[in-house]
Amino acid sequence: MRQPQPQTGSTVVVGAGPAGLTAAFELTERDVPVTVLEADSVVGGISRTVERDGWRFDIGGHRFFTKVPAVERWWHRMLRDDEFLSRPRLSRIHYAGQLFDYPLKPVNALRGLGPVEAVRCLLSYVVARVRPPRDQSHFEGWVSARFGRRLYEIFFKTYTEKVWGVPATEIQADWAAQRIKDLDLWRAVLHALRPQAGRTDITTLIDRFQYPRTGPGLMWERTVEKVLDAGATVHMDTRVTAVHRDGAGAVAVSARTATPGPHVAEPDRRIPADHVISSMPLPELVLAMDPPAPEPVQEAARGLSHRDFLTVALVVPEEAGFPDNWIYIHSPEVRVGRIQNFGSWSPFLVKDGRTCLGLEYFVDEGDETWETDDDALVELATRELEQLGLVDADRVERGFVVRMSKAYPVYDSGYDERVEVIRAWLAEAVPNVHPVGRNGMHKYNNQDHSMVTAMLTVENIVSGTGHDVWAVNVEEDYHEGGTDPASGTDDGTARSGTGRAAPVLPRRPRAA
Repeated sequence: MRQPQPQTGSTVVVGAGPAGLTAAFELTERDVPVTVLEADSVVGGISRTVERDGWRFDIGGHRFFTKVPAVERWWHRMLRDDEFLSRPRLSRIHYAGQLFDYPLKPVNALRGLGPVEAVRCLLSYVVARVRPPRDQSHFEGWVSARFGRRLYEIFFKTYTEKVWGVPATEIQADWAAQRIKDLDLWRAVLHALRPQAGRTDITTLIDRFQYPRTGPGLMWERTVEKVLDAGATVHMDTRVTAVHRDGAGAVAVSARTATPGPHVAEPDRRIPADHVISSMPLPELVLAMDPPAPEPVQEAARGLSHRDFLTVALVVPEEAGFPDNWIYIHSPEVRVGRIQNFGSWSPFLVKDGRTCLGLEYFVDEGDETWETDDDALVELATRELEQLGLVDADRVERGFVVRMSKAYPVYDSGYDERVEVIRAWLAEAVPNVHPVGRNGMHKYNNQDHSMVTAMLTVENIVSGTGHDVWAVNVEEDYHEGGTDPASGTDDGTARSGTGRAAPVLPRRPRAA
């Protein structure tokens, strides 16, 4: 496999999300010429802050917590300490008209379910401990073994199926093992009996986090300012149309800038590049190659897919809100999967006397919900908010809809083989093209993990360090106390990856 040599020539960064902008800033720190190309008109990717008529919306909710010291330092280099808020974490589960603490607290959960259901849940848990499910390879079996079938059905099944759009028996257990690893009912009981403020040994149990005053977009808006001040070039509304290559690797990138209104599109601009750092969706990167990638590689790229996302934000009186950052909706009679209270994230996202509730729907781009017009979506969200007993419909003053495509890379069956085909071909044919970030690597990275892939990539380009960037986000213990992949441990032991995995889903049939 051909290895790229360290260089300090010009670099094109594709995408102005956390990974792309981290890479751009780190390159400017090393005096490397940088051109950033962003297809959207807003920076931050899924970590942006959307503003509509003075209201600000966080897409998906971004708690700023990391176990990577290099990322923590980086955040505080971008923003002053007084630009961060320390926010309490509060999340609950809505089920059958009741709100339950999340993470689950046994006394709270069993009391809320009532004595009859509580006994059923306890008996179900005992049965699961004595005779665990035979098949724990999927999400349903894995969770049922640790909480019992009844608690699984109440507190895990519906929400998970809403997010991924498939039955829980078709989601691989790997995701559950990394998201809620070691958090079985007995461990939850111990946590409830011995709570410790500020504990961070299990990420699922973190009770405070940092948050930029005006939303996560503030971080990336500030980063872009610093990148521009350092002399980099940033093109917004500019989509990559081709990555040109020769026998040694990529030599240039062609990009087209959108023009508003019914104007003739600008001609493609060709930008020479010694390196390309790409956070654009991995399939799009492959299919942009010129000359084209071999057919098997293109086929692998076309086989990768994403889960999409939309938020319906409803303005309500402040007292109609709730203290939670978000509430998970496990009630199967509604389509909404989660509801945020943006005022609980930061008072600077909302207006005096009002708050904004963001109802989140997990969708596939082009499906019925995605294609529904905004007014109808506002009506749907208003109706479901009242149906859940959270806010009466007549208290909703106005609404906004925000769509976000390619929010979650889908881990369907065989996705890992397809990613490996692409990864191997890129390393051989275009070793100076570096995928980074969530969509760039088709990996369910958190924001901090995406940043780490960018940091390590820049080190590889400038210093030839040879970090295996693909190893980031494979360490199962990140959420339970992993080490810093960017700097190693204090005692000098080897680096490890960090992160969590998304569920592995069954292969989706391709549309004709």
